[in-house]
Amino acid sequence: MSYGVLYDGTRCIGCRACSVACKSWNKNPAETEKKTSVEGGIEGKAVVSDKTFTFMRFREIGEGDDFKWAFAKIQCMHCLKPGCETACIVGALHRNKHTGAVTYDTNKCIGCRYCMVACPFGIPTYQWEKRMPWIRKCTFCADRLNEAENGMAPACVTACPTRALQFGDRDELIEEAHRRIEESRAADPAGVGKYVDHVYGENEVGGTAWMYISSVDMTDLDLPRLSEEPVTKNARTAMSTLPYYVTGMVLLMASIYFVTKRRQKIAAAEEKEKKG
Repeated sequence: MSYGVLYDGTRCIGCRACSVACKSWNKNPAETEKKTSVEGGIEGKAVVSDKTFTFMRFREIGEGDDFKWAFAKIQCMHCLKPGCETACIVGALHRNKHTGAVTYDTNKCIGCRYCMVACPFGIPTYQWEKRMPWIRKCTFCADRLNEAENGMAPACVTACPTRALQFGDRDELIEEAHRRIEESRAADPAGVGKYVDHVYGENEVGGTAWMYISSVDMTDLDLPRLSEEPVTKNARTAMSTLPYYVTGMVLLMASIYFVTKRRQKIAAAEEKEKKG
């Protein structure tokens, strides 16, 4: 068993209580950078950063009588087979098989940022303005999950006023997601229902701990359209070639050093001859 969260876009009102709860629990400071872009008519920083682990994405869907707001909560998806974990050459990123949380160890990180490249959702961020920068991202409130039996769900889930976020066993949440889709379809005279017939995250890249159901396709809210094949396969292939690139780089730098030192010695010898 591993934990998961089901996000129901039809219940979300875009209040961003989840974002506030996340910042509070993780003691993340407010974004001080001035914002000039507008996301769905509401001013705010619409990207994850080293200070913002989750945010609410807004979109205007349709027009006229078909106009409606659509929302999506964006954060680390905590993949079942994380590309970031596979790409990390020092094991600084690790998925806990019991909780499902993908966490980061600052004591191991060497700052290579391969995890940022490997993530298909573009989640890990870097503390660019820090002298000793680290990778930062949502931890799935791993410190709270260790006490999940006592009701310690992730802070964002606890804060949601409309129960748009549901925390629990991942397999049970998948069953719940499909149940809601089928019940909505059965209650609709047209047989369509209010949901798109797809549980985003159930199978994408091998499955993720965070899953979505909504009245709109989640790719309309800029979640990537991905295959069921885990990105770990490509990451593993890419990383297997790394030793050859490292060896090549070492040889290249050694050659440059040798040539530079040789030129310096020749120049020094010529200068000595002139003076002599």
